[in-house]
Amino acid sequence: MHRVAIIGASGFTGAEFLRLCAGHPDFEVVAATGETQAGTRVADLYPSLAAAYPEMVFAPYEPSILEGIDLVFMGLPHGHSQALVPEIRGRVPHIVDLSADFRFNDPAIYPQWYGDAHTAPELLTEFVFGMPELFRDQLPGAELVAVAGCYVTTSSLALAPLLAAGLIEPTGIIVDAASGASGAGRPPKPNTTFCAIDEDFTAYGLLDHRHTPEIEFAVGAYAGCDAQVLFTPHMAPMNRGILATCYGRPTGSATTADVMACLHDAYDNEPFVVVSERSPSTKATLGSNSVHLTARVDERTGTVLVIGALDNLVKGASGQGVQCANAVLGLPEDTGLASAGLYP
Repeated sequence: MHRVAIIGASGFTGAEFLRLCAGHPDFEVVAATGETQAGTRVADLYPSLAAAYPEMVFAPYEPSILEGIDLVFMGLPHGHSQALVPEIRGRVPHIVDLSADFRFNDPAIYPQWYGDAHTAPELLTEFVFGMPELFRDQLPGAELVAVAGCYVTTSSLALAPLLAAGLIEPTGIIVDAASGASGAGRPPKPNTTFCAIDEDFTAYGLLDHRHTPEIEFAVGAYAGCDAQVLFTPHMAPMNRGILATCYGRPTGSATTADVMACLHDAYDNEPFVVVSERSPSTKATLGSNSVHLTARVDERTGTVLVIGALDNLVKGASGQGVQCANAVLGLPEDTGLASAGLYP
């Protein structure tokens, strides 16, 4: 049994870590921090977790909670892990971080796309990128893992095999994706309240969303090229889910059968990727760690279309974090994770 601490456990991704670890046969959560909820029982903030954690209380972070811990999951907002990781590192064998704080090797990306200089740039090259289907060989035994973002996971899994196979051009890629409101986090914001998102569908982060360079990095690193992506995210009036519709320029005369065969070749042995003729839907992935993909070639317009769907809190965040932790610790990647979604 591996002893686990969750730092930032009171947010949505932290609560999802708690839920997934409750069903994991090899993980025992011994500490859960939540600065804004310190002193609050987990069951009072999240009654859905009451059966699993009836008496656990969110605690403020202090180094003493790390004693005897085998792995730390971090579910903090972007920008907060930079301050803690240098302190935590060396106290525990493994850190799996959900934020964007350590996803890039190049510190220049942070002021350009996140607005501030990185405070621990010396650690950037020591993290491995947490997307097992594309970068599995980096995970076994890794000390530091930066889990890929939710939009990034959906679109990169859709595009990377086609780019690597030379079926689409590395430039002119377009990703239009929509996310449920939970992607904005638990604290209320003016644009994520019920009245703001109900009966509405809106684009945001026009031309400058911070996941743009991460998508370019992920698909480019897998394919061994420099990729160029125009990414436009949207807020959808739902709790969970991401649907990414991706467009690429074909390099030759590929057919729908060709692009579907490419996806099947890449993923048919993956436990959490479903490649099908069916058009993916967010509802089909609800509560699961699965990604659903399909592809088409439109000969009329000369366009390759790839669509992906996943649950942004599971495969797009905490589920992928657990999958990475399993790989790091030498456990089967699907341990404690569901491949089937909830329905209705």
